[in-house]
Amino acid sequence: MAPFAAFLFLTYCQGKFGEAGRYWIYLLKTLVGAAMLWSVWPAVAEMRWALSWEGIVAGVAVFGIWVGLDGYYPSVSEIGQKYFCPVLKTAGLGSWCGPEKLDSAWNPHRQFGEGTALAWFFVVVRIAGSSIVVPPLEESFYRSFLYRYIARPDFQSVPLGKFLWAPFLLTGLVFGFGHYEWLAGILCAFVYQGLVCWKKRLGDAMTAHAITNCLLGFWIVWKGAWHFW
Repeated sequence: MAPFAAFLFLTYCQGKFGEAGRYWIYLLKTLVGAAMLWSVWPAVAEMRWALSWEGIVAGVAVFGIWVGLDGYYPSVSEIGQKYFCPVLKTAGLGSWCGPEKLDSAWNPHRQFGEGTALAWFFVVVRIAGSSIVVPPLEESFYRSFLYRYIARPDFQSVPLGKFLWAPFLLTGLVFGFGHYEWLAGILCAFVYQGLVCWKKRLGDAMTAHAITNCLLGFWIVWKGAWHFW
């Protein structure tokens, strides 16, 4: 849990040090996450990459879901703006819903200059971090720890590939609502967890997650669809 907790804390800090600071803190959290994963690698036996056709197909399919559903349902931020911001404004906390909270797309070209070396550096950092560091970090937390912990606090006594409805649904909801694209996130979680239950190991889901994030990163750069970040 420690690498995930550190990564989550640094994610929270991204918006606390100005617009430029969020890019540098992403670099920091990627490096910290990688270092912590390296340190716990010997202790977490299931955190091992595995390449399979099922993992490749799942990764491409989830990318298609993520992009294909875009625009057909409100994001978490849009739901918050419509339903929660009026309540916050009534309570005198309207500043929490200011424009700076809404225009949060990750676009280093806007921040550091179109086509500059620094802008492309942070694009590469984002794609590399989401494709290499995020998959083992999130899959070990959600698909290995949380899924099994919901089933039983002594989570290591629950077989990694055992299918259980309550943990399957609850883990999917937690994972989904941790993303702006909550519906795609829920479906994504179902695919990855199903892959773990099917293959009886974590590595295929890690590979699928990496493929999804890598393809999404290239799509974002190609199409200028920065809102995904």
